[in-house]
Amino acid sequence: PCWPCCSLPLSPLFCASDLQKNSRANMGHNNSKLAPEAIEELQRSTYFDRKEIQQWYKGFIRDCPSGQLNKTEFQKIYRQFFPFGDPTKFSEYVFGVFDNDSDGTINFKEFICALSITSRGNLDEKLEWAFALYDIDNDGYITKEEMLSIVDSIYKMVGDMVKLPEDEDTPQKRVDKIFSFMDKDGDGRVNKEEFREGSKHDPSIVQALSLYDGLV
Repeated sequence: PCWPCCSLPLSPLFCASDLQKNSRANMGHNNSKLAPEAIEELQRSTYFDRKEIQQWYKGFIRDCPSGQLNKTEFQKIYRQFFPFGDPTKFSEYVFGVFDNDSDGTINFKEFICALSITSRGNLDEKLEWAFALYDIDNDGYITKEEMLSIVDSIYKMVGDMVKLPEDEDTPQKRVDKIFSFMDKDGDGRVNKEEFREGSKHDPSIVQALSLYDGLV
């Protein structure tokens, strides 16, 4: 079967067809089929059942014969879905969250675990994932500069596709507005609890995750 069809930037083609196969996928001796113990592990750590995992893996390996998705190919996927903007930076930030071990590639386990959270996770799980996206340097806090980098990349990605209200028509205005109610202690940075509470107050803060809603 093909990848489950969707209108979002995680559908084929994933990788260049000339990528070399290698053993780094570590998900079974035969790259075209997951080992039973690997499937069981992914069932425990995701919201997908056995059949869904097998389908996603088959499509992933078909389009990524190496078992690895690199940053360049990841960015190409986003460009297909945002042709009127520039998704380069935003896709780079998202790639960093998917790439859990920071080795510069996304393997199937990283892909399916991230997909599980962004498409089927509960609100707290999605907020945890979104916090990791905004916390660029992974120090446990989101600074204004970090949020501005993400928001600016989103504005560049959507281009003129979305009409914004006057008080949010620039990335700086949007970030200032968010920090005005999210940074409760006024220290110029947002911790995880402030982010969680602020995002529940204004769900659009985690709008980046809506890219994956309805994927599966």
